[in-house]
Amino acid sequence: MDVEAADLSLAAVAGAIADPSRSIMLCALLDGRARTATELAALADIASSTASGHFARLREQGLVQMHAQGRHRYYRLSNTHVARALEALLSITDRGAPVFRPSTPCALKQARTCYDHCAGEISVKVHDSMLGQGWIQVQGKDYALTDKGADQLAKLGIEVDCLVQQRRRLAYPCMDWSERTPHLGGALGAALLELMLKRDWVSRHLDSRALTLTARGATALAKTFGA
Repeated sequence: MDVEAADLSLAAVAGAIADPSRSIMLCALLDGRARTATELAALADIASSTASGHFARLREQGLVQMHAQGRHRYYRLSNTHVARALEALLSITDRGAPVFRPSTPCALKQARTCYDHCAGEISVKVHDSMLGQGWIQVQGKDYALTDKGADQLAKLGIEVDCLVQQRRRLAYPCMDWSERTPHLGGALGAALLELMLKRDWVSRHLDSRALTLTARGATALAKTFGA
């Protein structure tokens, strides 16, 4: 190991964390959820223009990653190694990490539509379950459907071949604005919402994007996805 290079790298990372504004923003991300650039700037009580330079420094040192979606830029910690390092530093202070408290209306928090797919607590759990069970796997910025996933979706009644042939992205992580962690977007996400509506797992509200989880849906989702 090049000891001098390691020392310099450590100093660079420590310098990035040491700034009060940057440390506030990093600690706000310890719950694993993403925050927008505007929210993080507000938490640190700095201007958005000032925050831009801080974000660049944090990304340069590999502490955060940025995900652009629409007009928003979401930031998350780069990996669990960063989270553990921050938690270790917090353990020798008298303060803990801030708790994320979404302000989403209750009617939209559990389940709602996001374009043509499902969003909210339920959809995030479905996304995490599919990824955890190996139904989908990361492929660049998108998700690829595995053989296991294709088999399981076919058993649910989803025509996988038709999805693959569509002229749109099959599956990708869509940042959930209330949960601040991804749910499933793309043709597969739309097919899952269609399935849930068809089987009366969820029902639409007439004048809102909100979806109501039915008793049948709660049982089915728990059995299939643990959601």
